[in-house]
Amino acid sequence: MASVSVDEAMRRAIELAARGLGTTSPNPVVGCVLLDAEGRVVGEGFHAYAGGPHAEIVALAQAGERARGGTAVVTLEPCDHTGRTGPCSLALIQAGVARVVIAVPDPNPVASGGAATLRSAGVRVDLGVRGAEAEAGNIAWLTSMRRGWPYVIWKYAATVDGRSAAADGTSMWITSEAARIDVHALRGTVDAVVVGVGTVLADDPRLTARNLRDGSLAIRQPLRVVVDSDGRTPAEARVRDGAARTWVATAAEVGAGPDGRVDLPALLAALHQRGVRAVLLEGGPRLAGAFLAAGLVDKIVGYVAPRLLGAGPTAVVDAGVTTIAEAIDLEFVDVTQIGPDLRITALPRKREG
Repeated sequence: MASVSVDEAMRRAIELAARGLGTTSPNPVVGCVLLDAEGRVVGEGFHAYAGGPHAEIVALAQAGERARGGTAVVTLEPCDHTGRTGPCSLALIQAGVARVVIAVPDPNPVASGGAATLRSAGVRVDLGVRGAEAEAGNIAWLTSMRRGWPYVIWKYAATVDGRSAAADGTSMWITSEAARIDVHALRGTVDAVVVGVGTVLADDPRLTARNLRDGSLAIRQPLRVVVDSDGRTPAEARVRDGAARTWVATAAEVGAGPDGRVDLPALLAALHQRGVRAVLLEGGPRLAGAFLAAGLVDKIVGYVAPRLLGAGPTAVVDAGVTTIAEAIDLEFVDVTQIGPDLRITALPRKREG
């Protein structure tokens, strides 16, 4: 087998890490490639599920004695603590690895320190190879750990003229089945789906991750969260069925903001405490506006249908913008056609001052 460069190995490790997206939380996604002393790939691994073996352990098991004197290429700094599994830093040292190449340092104070432990044992440690790419692949977990509340993705569906429903309130279906299948795949990558009580009362959604072709449920279901300041969610609402866990978050439980409604930063902090690292905000327009006005949205995924309504509810209202100078500027990072619709991915630009 031909040798590969460290850069090539890190690219492969990032690909491997992505396989764990949606199943590892509250842990990060991590990929690892082990090279022997001649630079040949002798082991690969990724973290598949919380509580399972870490990427380095999987790769070391494949490599066996061939890891001795070799290089471990890993997307995140190896952990340095004992949780449900032992420290990966110690496992790498015991395997006789001579060099560890890390894309991103671990921001979790409980698990960080692996690089220092490796160096103290005489292992060469290099940091930052393909760091930006590895960071992007693990952005929800990294962001959540650094600031103490989840990464928030606002998802909406609308017509070209920005309508989320017709004038009579009908909204099924604005976008195509292909777009809805894509949304269910997106739900499968997050830890919680959040809606307002108005959406529950109007649409009675299930908020589960499903295969729309046969109706089957995905193996892992996100927590369903209803932001319901006054506790108006009906007992018979479909979000209260047994298909997934549900939290009806009231102002009495979470805390109230100045407007008497659920305090959104407190809600996100509470979700973080529950192990939620990524949130999909699905509705409705008033709740989306409140999140945007508070600067709590990290990414926007919009599904735009090639249709016009000319009237009816818009996808977002009351986002704190009263004049053009206050507009929330976005950076488009991807535009992809999904069936007849467009999926637009954008990042809110940070405001100065």
